[in-house]
Amino acid sequence: MSKKTDGTTSELVMPARRAFLKAGAAAGGVAAAGALGGHAFAAGDPENQAPNVADWSKYLGEGVDARPYGMPSEFESHVVRRNVEWLTASPESSVNFTPLHELDGIITPNGLCFERHHGGIAEVDPADYQLMINGLVDKPLILTMQDLMRLPRENKIYFLECAANSGMEWRGAQLNGCQFTHGMVHCVMYTGVPLRIILEEAGIKTNAKWIMPEGGDAAAMNRSIPMEKALDDCLIAFKMNGEALRPEQGYPARLVVPGWEGNMWVKWIRRIEVGDEPWHAREETSKYTDLLENGKARRFTWEMDCKSVVTNPSPQAPLQVKGHNILTGLAWSGRGTVDRVDITLDGGKNWRTARIDGPVLPKSLTRFYYEFEWNGEDLLLQSRAIDSTGYIQPTKDQLRAVRGENSIYHNNGIQTWHVQASGEVENVEVS
Repeated sequence: MSKKTDGTTSELVMPARRAFLKAGAAAGGVAAAGALGGHAFAAGDPENQAPNVADWSKYLGEGVDARPYGMPSEFESHVVRRNVEWLTASPESSVNFTPLHELDGIITPNGLCFERHHGGIAEVDPADYQLMINGLVDKPLILTMQDLMRLPRENKIYFLECAANSGMEWRGAQLNGCQFTHGMVHCVMYTGVPLRIILEEAGIKTNAKWIMPEGGDAAAMNRSIPMEKALDDCLIAFKMNGEALRPEQGYPARLVVPGWEGNMWVKWIRRIEVGDEPWHAREETSKYTDLLENGKARRFTWEMDCKSVVTNPSPQAPLQVKGHNILTGLAWSGRGTVDRVDITLDGGKNWRTARIDGPVLPKSLTRFYYEFEWNGEDLLLQSRAIDSTGYIQPTKDQLRAVRGENSIYHNNGIQTWHVQASGEVENVEVS
């Protein structure tokens, strides 16, 4: 796998070799973590390295007015969302992926949150924006952005995961990079109005059991959501990580449905109809149902199951040096908090408990670490998350035994990375 100058590798969007390795073939090079040993660092310009005085310390830099909106360093320009051209029909109905291997902590920067569109990005003038509440209510409402901004608001950190995240992996190892296998997820702080407040203002009739949020994009995205969820923790959000939503994330307002599949988080939301039964819209009948081996489909599988992935090392983040290394990754659950994450370096023969660090919040990403020594021998890396309900993340084979190989949604199976003697990492499966 060759390295490109932009920091990517030449095989990122090519199907990985469909390797099904025996679990006992790895992990001979694992030992307890020790002190960091010295090694020769890869050199850039030797004139800019110690003990020399670097060029950039010899002249004044740009002033505070040069960059009115902060941007990353030019040396981080490779850290961007990426798509897979053959995965969907067109750019207007497509997806790009969060570079999970380049991030740390639990918060996703606004400019790196994955996108999924069904009709392209709607450009909405907030001065023209209105949110309608109609159907089985006592008082139909039309709210402007000014109206929304005058209502009580909350700040909540939640992950958003597309139901199709990891969907290409149902039949075996496909995409060589955790950005592409698991990158349809992000986590931000949303600021918005509890949907409960808006529905109570409209007055819900006694026979109201469901809501249908509808988007203002060209696809007019709509889904059915049970009233219990709408009154529980849903938000009409207008900010993420403190600033206005990005256009690709639903500016100026979107629905937030914590812990449930991302397709229900309707962007550019323009209407919420209240009804007494589900609408069986396109995105919950012909799409976003879990096809079983017998041809029938599970429907209304909204919650995102407990899941995790090792982000480093991974195919886009190979091991660079022998000796002391740090493994890191993310875990999440749509049913609560992540209680524990286990790590294996030998494809499941031996499990070790990872260290969770940072906030552990319900329905949010959770960051874990594991320190280890690597002597250059092959490794088979996996992570296994356990959530607050006691649910244990399953293997892919356990999922297939129940659902077969025809599904593309709700794949929360354990992911395996094969670390080779060269330090390069490949997407594989173990048997």
